Amino acid sequence: MPIPTPFHPRTSALCTSLFYKEWAGYHAVRSFDTCHEREYFAFRNAAGLLDVSPLFKYEVYGPGAAALLSRVTVRDITTLKKGRVTYLCWCDDDGKIIDDGTVSRLDDDYFRLTAAEPTFAWLHKFARHYDVTIEDSSERLGALAIQGPTSRDILAQVSDAPLDTLKFFGVTKARLGNAHVHISRTGYTGDLGYEVWCERDDALGVWDAIMEAGRDYRLCPAGLDALDVARVEAGFIMNGVDYFGASHCLIESRKSSPYELGLGWTIKLDRDPFIGQAALQAEKARGSTWATVGLRYDWDEYEALFAKLGLPPEVPAGAWRTPIPVYSRRFGTQVGQATSGAWSPMLKANLALATVRAADATPGNRLRIEVTAEYQRRLVGVTVEPTPFYNPERKRAL
Repeated sequence: MPIPTPFHPRTSALCTSLFYKEWAGYHAVRSFDTCHEREYFAFRNAAGLLDVSPLFKYEVYGPGAAALLSRVTVRDITTLKKGRVTYLCWCDDDGKIIDDGTVSRLDDDYFRLTAAEPTFAWLHKFARHYDVTIEDSSERLGALAIQGPTSRDILAQVSDAPLDTLKFFGVTKARLGNAHVHISRTGYTGDLGYEVWCERDDALGVWDAIMEAGRDYRLCPAGLDALDVARVEAGFIMNGVDYFGASHCLIESRKSSPYELGLGWTIKLDRDPFIGQAALQAEKARGSTWATVGLRYDWDEYEALFAKLGLPPEVPAGAWRTPIPVYSRRFGTQVGQATSGAWSPMLKANLALATVRAADATPGNRLRIEVTAEYQRRLVGVTVEPTPFYNPERKRAL
């Protein structure tokens, strides 16, 4: 059964809904209220505090740390500067993605890698030729994401971090309350936000200090349901939802490359050899079969579909993760599938993330998507859009 995170004594006391799910073997709150809306609007209009401790975390340090991470991921980590974080992914020899995550350079030869899935064995598989130590710090470290427009002001009340100069995807050591922590300007909401990394024994003190400092800034604890809506608006893909790690796929057609997932910008091809390099070079030369895109539903057409049945339009209360076929508008043939989506309260739009054939991925292209109304499967129009759908200036601004 799931086990508690370091913050569970606080989150469980506040979770009046009793809505939980399992995340990487841990109890994770879906929503603290019976509906996630208050938590979602906290992300967008104030700040939400989310326990992200179930992320897998690995400390990689030693003279060979940068070289090892450059070998096993698509990024050239040797060029990553101290105090910076990078988003990346790692592939098998065929250039198919295994997982995605972040690498932070905490010191000259000290890095932290986060992942959605266990990665300890993968790192060790290639570590024997490098002067490096790898520690699984997943249980030792707690992590909180504080996300939203007032997040900087809240952390400034309780930490000595140089938040006024900490750039997007920067990381710094700091003292927060009585604890020594790392604070990174990262997150999964597509908004201004930070993540706080602390020792397990300091977790409750860190939580209490942030919550107390946030009292006058409309901070509220938030769960995964609100995060799921926010990450769809931000166009962020999710392992096991929008793609499947290659090591879990029974058939080749389920595997994806970084180029097909819109992660080609993370790849540095022209450098020392790395896993999957040759396959990715070949794919870039010939072009990819699939592409990951954003879809915006035609609301007038959607509303008219339900009106014909004498019903008002219905959208799911939260984000959905059930694959839905997507079709060519002209020929009616299936060209892909939407893998997740949500009604966006900020944009007042019905949105989806989808994998479609590269030929149909041009922004502005009109497609059709399956909609079930009154137990009947119908089709409505969608327009291909670049992501992110929601991208406020404050996310990157100092």
